[in-house]
Amino acid sequence: MKKIFILVAIASLTTVSCAKDRTCTCTRTTTSSGVSFTSTSTTTIVKSTKSQGKANCVSTKQESNNTTTTSDCKLS
Repeated sequence: MKKIFILVAIASLTTVSCAKDRTCTCTRTTTSSGVSFTSTSTTTIVKSTKSQGKANCVSTKQESNNTTTTSDCKLS
């Protein structure tokens, strides 16, 4: 019984922290004087765990003078 428990524990740990390539897709919108421009970009985060991928795939918002730039990012 102990051997089965140990095998299950090891198997669950290896699947939780599985390092693989993650894709971060960001939609960037810049608005200036009422005019908006939108673009999409993808970034591959190589050999990362899911938590590392989330830490590197971040949405942002910047404001300067009459210009606002937002970046909405999703990890897949």
